[in-house]
Amino acid sequence: MATVGGIPVLALLAGAGAFLTILLLGLAFTGGSDKELKRRLARVGAEGQKGRRAGASAKAASLRLDRADSSIATLDRLIKALVPNPQRVRERLARTGRRIPLGEYVAVNLLVAAVAWAALSLVLRLPAPLPLTLAVIVGLGVPHVTVKVMGNRRVAAFIAQFPDAIDLIVRGLRSGLPVTESINAVAREVPDPLGTEFRRVGDAVRLGQSLDAALWDVARRIDTPEFRFLIIAMAIQRETGGNLAETLANLSDLLRKRRQMKMKVRALSSEARASAYIVGSLPFLMFGAISLLKPDYAAIFFEDPRGQIMGAIALGMILAGALVMAKMVRFDI
Repeated sequence: MATVGGIPVLALLAGAGAFLTILLLGLAFTGGSDKELKRRLARVGAEGQKGRRAGASAKAASLRLDRADSSIATLDRLIKALVPNPQRVRERLARTGRRIPLGEYVAVNLLVAAVAWAALSLVLRLPAPLPLTLAVIVGLGVPHVTVKVMGNRRVAAFIAQFPDAIDLIVRGLRSGLPVTESINAVAREVPDPLGTEFRRVGDAVRLGQSLDAALWDVARRIDTPEFRFLIIAMAIQRETGGNLAETLANLSDLLRKRRQMKMKVRALSSEARASAYIVGSLPFLMFGAISLLKPDYAAIFFEDPRGQIMGAIALGMILAGALVMAKMVRFDI
């Protein structure tokens, strides 16, 4: 064993380590005055408090950015990877007035696609590429159309109640109530969906949010020009001054006339819409009748590649015609 001056090297290393340990402990317990110790403790405490605040802020930011759309981790990662604009989808789901999480919506898409694939592949026994393509279209289209119909119905009910709600705000303003109290009165008196949305505005204002920000949150969710008219009218009146009650009364009258014009256009275009429904449904009714009377004749569209091509072209032409007719009878007022 190597030695230094007759003393083993390991013994020297052990002694040096013990000496350094005792020295550090002595400095830790005896070094510095009480004033210096208090100053250091105050500095460490301030740094710790700052670190905790920074950690809390980072955690809050993480909660805002890493919002979980599903309790299933795999589905949540799939949503974040495949859904191109999840915030837009959340707004469309909120437009329905129902609490539909994005994870459940994506799960319904997958379920509908799986059921469509099973029906087309196992029941109808279509060739291999066709069931998968149609299943993807059905899985994405059916929930999308359902959510759109639910949202449009709620927005239509909102618009039908909106002029009466503005009149209620006008009466509150003329009686001396502030705007926020008039909005709270609308939330109490008017039923869903308008009462629910105005209740959210009142709750947001009570929590410290500005009235403009609360109204624009509802405007993004409802996505209708009538409500944006109200926000813009209130903003212009606040900047230029004037009688807000009179401005809102004029807006209420304008919205009623606009609604009457829409109903008139709908009545005048009812004949064209009925013709579009009849013409669009005739090919499917005739194909269903042929399938019942002569199944072998109708099976050519599914079994023969030429029939599949003809069927795809026919469906494309029917869809194009339906879109053109729908555009012709829809007017923006």
